[in-house]
Amino acid sequence: MKKFLLIITMMIFICSSVEAVPIPLRGVVEGFYGTPWTFEDRADIIEFCRQNNLNSYIYAPKDDPYHRDKWRKPYPAEKLAEMSRLVEIAKENKVRFIFAVSPGLDLNYKSDDDFNALIRKLDAMYNIGVRDFAIFFDDLKDDKGNHHESGKNQAKFLNRVQKNLHERYEDVAPIITVPTEYFYLDMVKGDKVKPYTRDLAENLDPRIVVLYSGRGVVCDGITDKELVEVNKIFGREVGVWWNYPVNDYSLTPDGNRNVKLALGAIEKLPTAKMTAIFFNPMEQVQLSKIALATGAIYANNPATYNADQAWDKVLQEQFGSLAPAMKIFAEHSRHMENWWAKVGPPDAIEFATLAQNLIYDMGKKTFVDFAPLDKKIAEVDRAVDILLNRLPQTYLAECKPQLEQLKRIARADKVALESLKAGRLDPTLKILREEITANEKQAIISEEAGRKFIDDVIKFFDEQDKNSRKKKS
Repeated sequence: MKKFLLIITMMIFICSSVEAVPIPLRGVVEGFYGTPWTFEDRADIIEFCRQNNLNSYIYAPKDDPYHRDKWRKPYPAEKLAEMSRLVEIAKENKVRFIFAVSPGLDLNYKSDDDFNALIRKLDAMYNIGVRDFAIFFDDLKDDKGNHHESGKNQAKFLNRVQKNLHERYEDVAPIITVPTEYFYLDMVKGDKVKPYTRDLAENLDPRIVVLYSGRGVVCDGITDKELVEVNKIFGREVGVWWNYPVNDYSLTPDGNRNVKLALGAIEKLPTAKMTAIFFNPMEQVQLSKIALATGAIYANNPATYNADQAWDKVLQEQFGSLAPAMKIFAEHSRHMENWWAKVGPPDAIEFATLAQNLIYDMGKKTFVDFAPLDKKIAEVDRAVDILLNRLPQTYLAECKPQLEQLKRIARADKVALESLKAGRLDPTLKILREEITANEKQAIISEEAGRKFIDDVIKFFDEQDKNSRKKKS
């Protein structure tokens, strides 16, 4: 017993003595497609960064025309004044305001006119107090997945910009960039580095910070081994642009965006040393703070980060007495996945497991315990009511469609469960499912948990009817 207590004491001492080693550059990149944040949103998120010991904010909204499509054009006076105020707010909060330009859509890398246009853009930002700059070349591929610029030309252009700025300004930080091939599976073919990435890496000024997004654009974590491999490719310590909780790829078939909210914790990121990490948020600024705050805990000490503990802590801090209800809602809206993206913990694991086991038991056992799932459904229904009635308007404005959709799902889940209890399908379940399906244009939630249970129960009774008809024939 004494030996056991000694081991426990030593483990506690070792864990408590692990010195926090924050990632040097850590913050938020406003890099999503869709409606850019407002001035008030940005000021709010800069203050949030200070409160959570994040030291950087990157201005890079994809649908700001002066950032991307019309990058050569100067910002209008009103917009420049707004940006100037944001830079002041960032300085007051000791947060680095990093101004980014994405010129690659039509940039002539060898043109002095284009080079000078970019320098004028950066000079205008320097004059309002910006000292950190980024030049991004992501998302430049055509419909066939091809891009038409060499890594060598991009490297030379970036080096030229870096040299120009540092010769004229002593207080400018090294440039940050995102390559055109910005995820690992796009950098390599088989066991060889592709020509674009090879040429960029071999010619790029070693001081320039390179960000990449992991194995894919949106992927299920980054291992230490994967990070080290990309470091080797670029001959430097790279940084990470992490695409969670961003949801601009959460689309309905007719193209509506942001139908699912990413409300989970940041997870599965490296403990190996890295130079930078930036979390790409949702258009929904307030609800983004759940994942962003867990990301801040990670970024300040990757070695000791625990995603579940961080998530619970953040929910309690942000929602207080509403935290239990918010946790139930958020559990059903954490996992983001489509044919090319997969990230975030599974939705409502306990609910999904109970539902799956119940369907299995219906076909195999004489006694089935409905109570655990009945309790879960009631908890979801009650949590949604609490949030719809008590959640502050700033949050409710960002999630009301999803809350209402989860309410519909809970109601249908109850009918599905009662159908199983009765041994026959209540016809209203299919009507409720049609209503849920119609509202998926505005909100998707709990696809593999509450939503799936409805389909599974209907399928269960359809198969029973099919088997019954077979026996009669």
